[in-house]
This record gives sequence, C-alpha cells and structure tokens, in this order.
Amino acid sequence: MGKQTPLAGILWMALSGLSFVAVNGTVHHLGTALPAAEGAFIRFLYGLVFLAAPLWRILRAGLPDGAIRMIALRGGLHTVAVILWFYAMARIPVADVTAIGYLSPIVVTAGAAMFLGERIAARRITAIAVALLGALIVLRPGLRELAPGHLAQVGAATFFGLSYIVAKRLSTVLPAGALVALLSLSVAIGLAPFALWSWVTPTLAQLAALAVVALFATLGHYFMARAFAVAPVSVTQPVIFLQLVWATLLGVFAFGERVDPYVLLGGAVIIGAISYMSWREAQIARAGVTPPVGAEKA
Repeated sequence: MGKQTPLAGILWMALSGLSFVAVNGTVHHLGTALPAAEGAFIRFLYGLVFLAAPLWRILRAGLPDGAIRMIALRGGLHTVAVILWFYAMARIPVADVTAIGYLSPIVVTAGAAMFLGERIAARRITAIAVALLGALIVLRPGLRELAPGHLAQVGAATFFGLSYIVAKRLSTVLPAGALVALLSLSVAIGLAPFALWSWVTPTLAQLAALAVVALFATLGHYFMARAFAVAPVSVTQPVIFLQLVWATLLGVFAFGERVDPYVLLGGAVIIGAISYMSWREAQIARAGVTPPVGAEKA
C-alpha cells in the first residue's frame, strides 16, 4: 500500500460526495418525464461507452468458471436497485434519498453474515441496531405518511447492499475494473426490456442530462477509489455525511425543498453507526490479529 495521507483521503472523499450529489440533483431535475427504467437504461448505455475498451479486453480474455452466474445475479439485483432509485429520486426530496441510501452498508454487513458466513461481532450488531434507529428517525412511520418514493428508496438501498455482497464474492476471482465494466453490461441488459416496455422518446436535453449523470457517477467512483487508496476507511467514512449536508442545501436552493431536521438527525445516526464500526475494524486490522469469538464486545 502507498503512503497514507489522511487529508488527501478526506478531500478525495469530499469530491466523491459532491459528484454523487450532482448525480442526485440531475436525476431529480429530470423528474418523472421519463420512466425510471428508461432513464436508468440510458445512463448505463453511456457507462458502456465509457467502458467499451476495457470491457472488450475482459470478454476476449474470458471469464473464470462459475463467474457468469454470479455476474448475472449481481446484474439482476443491481437492475432492481437502480429502477427503484430512479423512481425515488424523481419523487421525494434529495436529502431523503441520500439519508435512506446510507442503509446500504448496513445491509452489506448483515448480509455478509447471513450469506458469506462472516462472523458478526457485537459491534456490528450494535451498529446495525443504531443504524435502523436512524432510518426510523428519517422515515417516522406512523408520524407522517410515507410516500411510495420513500419505500422505493428503502428497497433500492436493500438491493444495492445485496449487489455489493455478490461483488465481494466476485472480487476474489475478478479485479475491480472488471467488476465495474461487467456490472455496466449486465445492468444495461437487465434494464433493456423494462425500458423498451414503457419507452418514451427522450429529448436532446434529457439525453444530455443523463450523460451528465453517467459522467458524475463515474467521477464519484473514481474519487472514492482514490480516497480509499491514500487513507483508511475509518478516516474517510465520516466524510460521507457531508453528502447529506450538500444534498440538503441542493434541495433548498435548487428545488425549494424545506430542511427536515429529522432527516439530518437520522442520517447522522446512521453514519455515526457505520463510522464507529469502520473505526473499530480498522483498529483490529492494525493489530494484525483476529479477536477470538466473544472478545469483540465494544
């Protein structure tokens, strides 16, 4: 691993957050003029253009035995996730989508224990419980009427998390670049029938906006990778909360949305839980040992 520079990691992660807020704002601006599946399909087509050269090299070299089924499974899960995300993003405040989306790492943590056989320590159980409390603060079921967009975003966070679990398994046989390129291909294929079923001819402005979405999404993932390369996750993870702050400001100034203090509080609770879990696991990794069963109580 190269030299660790925490300040650079924080700056890269901040740029990543700004990029993803730009993605959210652009999709929110598009609204409901295009069906969710069609908007997602066009966005992933642009992604295929960006990744055409490496994708061709990957396919020519061939895939490991058994990888195709896992790639297809991940593509299916991600397809459902992006349809639900596009649906939610067009219908509920930007800050709500961002805050609820923070649940994805919690789904990954719980799913890794259930499906990958990873031991779930006390700190992980505590983090999951606290994060779910944060989600309840954001959603406030029974205290306000939940819109279909809120439920769609909960579903999107869940399916994104499941997709990342499959990606974790695939990462043992495929490099990161191949995972990204093959995901774009499989999701584009998965979205195609849904997009064609409800196709609406897009305008040039809509096509340009979706190109911006694809560009900023690519930049967001690139900046995040740079952050992880130069700083530990325990340093960069809390910076993700700034994404909710920026999303709130974007909603206020660009779309006239009101500031919901419960969304900010719930998002802070979720990120706090994730950050604590990341910090504890970073400490354990630095110690170079795996604690015995029952030793991880904090």
